[in-house]
Amino acid sequence: MSSTYLPPALGESMHEVFYPDVQTTVNLFAIHLRSVGADWDYPAHEHPQYELNYVTEGEQYMTVNGKLYIQKAGELLLIPPGSTHSSLSHNGKGFTYFCMHFDIDDQLFLSLLARIKQVLFDADSPVTHQIEPVLRKLMSSADNRAASTMVQRMQLQSAVFELFGHLWEAVSQEAAQMFTDGYEKIELAHQIRNRLQALVSQQFKQGRESDSHYGIDDIAAELGISSSHCNRVFRQVYGQSPRVYLSEMVLHEAKVLLGNPKLSVQNIAAMLGYKDIAHFSRQFKRWSGISPTRYRQEQPVPE
Repeated sequence: MSSTYLPPALGESMHEVFYPDVQTTVNLFAIHLRSVGADWDYPAHEHPQYELNYVTEGEQYMTVNGKLYIQKAGELLLIPPGSTHSSLSHNGKGFTYFCMHFDIDDQLFLSLLARIKQVLFDADSPVTHQIEPVLRKLMSSADNRAASTMVQRMQLQSAVFELFGHLWEAVSQEAAQMFTDGYEKIELAHQIRNRLQALVSQQFKQGRESDSHYGIDDIAAELGISSSHCNRVFRQVYGQSPRVYLSEMVLHEAKVLLGNPKLSVQNIAAMLGYKDIAHFSRQFKRWSGISPTRYRQEQPVPE
């Protein structure tokens, strides 16, 4: 069972900066660096993850959804989920490529990737330039045979998140040129989400009464937009209102705290900013369908 940070008693803060919460799940599949011969032929297939394919030597014939791409050394393919694709050697020669399949539960990142219809990025494109150094780092990690399996896994995850950061920067630049209005909407939704996360952290830290309406109007004012526009943009990008998103974050914190048997339900209610346990219990049941006490009873006992 995971645990959450319990803040100590606080004096007056002279200065503080809240960083965005990170609650992202990334799954990586079939990462490999492979050299193939002149007779290489990989049949048509598809998978539910994105595929990132980078040729380091030679050339590859890659057909994606019926369109042929001749991928040269230094060029990158970003193949969307569900795309039928196949691979062949080109010009009767072999080639070397690096391949990684991934999925990620960050809807903002996915919505941006979905806007990019380009599949092949040449060696001079901003996208390739941004992520090529990290790809090289990923490929070189395979040679570190002295490192333990755990060290290799941590290094791999670190490099992949660094790659996603560079990919975000590069792809957002492409999106800004091709989908100016849509990209601005995505960025605005991202700013709203960051402020909602900071709001929950502030409520938890200061023990302020939780109110699902509190903060939405203030966030809109800070961003120079109306509350209705704030709600509309957030819903278009994330598929739910800021109010619902805020409630889900508070519910997540409540569930994590309830997993700590040393904390009473009354303590948890106070930590989350509720005036009394009855208010917290009603809100928790409205969100989850069961009371906090029953939720705690249904959790497995830690070994």
